Amino acid sequence: MSEQVSFDQVKESYLKTLEQYVPIVARVHGDNHPEFHEVRTVFDVLVGKMRKTGTEKPMLLEDFAKLREITHDYRVPQDVCETYEAVYQMLGELDSAYHG
Repeated sequence: MSEQVSFDQVKESYLKTLEQYVPIVARVHGDNHPEFHEVRTVFDVLVGKMRKTGTEKPMLLEDFAKLREITHDYRVPQDVCETYEAVYQMLGELDSAYHG
């Protein structure tokens, strides 16, 4: 039986990497995938809310719903790099852990 990973654990594992990758992916792929600029905007809001609440669980239901809508449930476009794919994978895991 697999143990469910907590939101705080996933956040701790991925947040710094996401903060580095998201702006790069937006710069590199934003022209061909303008929806990623929306992803970046929502991600920036998520980070702000997480920092503002500190150790408490922030209210992110609407933000994750918006990310799922923009990304079509984190479906990776075929013409992107591994970093883009990694961002969607990490955001998807963060989303799942939040709802877990």
